[in-house]
Amino acid sequence: MTPTPYQFLCDESRVSFGGDEFVFVEFGEAMDLAEALRIQAITAGLTRIALAGILDIAPANASYMIRLDPDVLDPRHLIRILDGLHQQFADSYAVTLDTDIVEIPVWYDDPWSAETCMKFRDRHQSSTETDIQYTARVNNLSSVDELVAAHSSAPFIVTFPCFKPGNTESMQLVPRNRQIQAPKYLRPRTETPARAVAHGGAFTVVYPTSGVGGYQLLGRSPVPVVDLDQTIPGFEDSKVLTTVSSLILFRSIDGDEYRDMRASSKKGTYRYNRHPVTFVLSRFLDDPLGYAAELTGELRW
Repeated sequence: MTPTPYQFLCDESRVSFGGDEFVFVEFGEAMDLAEALRIQAITAGLTRIALAGILDIAPANASYMIRLDPDVLDPRHLIRILDGLHQQFADSYAVTLDTDIVEIPVWYDDPWSAETCMKFRDRHQSSTETDIQYTARVNNLSSVDELVAAHSSAPFIVTFPCFKPGNTESMQLVPRNRQIQAPKYLRPRTETPARAVAHGGAFTVVYPTSGVGGYQLLGRSPVPVVDLDQTIPGFEDSKVLTTVSSLILFRSIDGDEYRDMRASSKKGTYRYNRHPVTFVLSRFLDDPLGYAAELTGELRW
């Protein structure tokens, strides 16, 4: 007996089945930070259960997907377990996440980003502005400096590991009316500098390697966010710097600091500034700016 094509959990989340191996749970089409973090709590809870037959769990912004071995785990049994987890975390105020906060230095408005983005004005909404100038303008900010101050004022939380290892979408922990928003390119670039910091929609990413891209280029980090060989200090336990629920604080640096940090990173002497934290969603919902400042204070300079 095979599962029905779809069904609903206790909170009306829709469950779909991909053949015998995949279960896809969709919360809705709209991106909501509290709901995204609720997804992370549910999938973390499933991970802790260590259910035999689960092969992979992939949380996203408004959904999650599970790959299973149908010879070990009946999808119908999994749905009953998921229903219990959805009930456990039905209230966003019950969500806590054990994670860490890491500082990523950024040379905003750097020469590589400026040079790259100006090559692709025919694919962009503005024919004359750089990406960071355009992003400042569409957010009604008076200058690039004001955008930099806003972008580096509060941590971001990773809501979706995407596209390639180390490339994670993150959303800033600020009230909704202070979220930076920017449309993606009309057509993607065929070139993006490695370690470029960019913004698209409500999300910031750090491109781990050079390649195509469609997010607005804001700056460049001197330090990597991925090390597949795990030879760089800071990557001993993971090939990627951040994963789902990681907190990121972007810190503005100048060109001299960028060059010093880049040289240190290449020598293997750079040390990431990071600290373990427990993220309590209710505290953020009650006092977004105060709690973001408290989380930032966990970093030890």
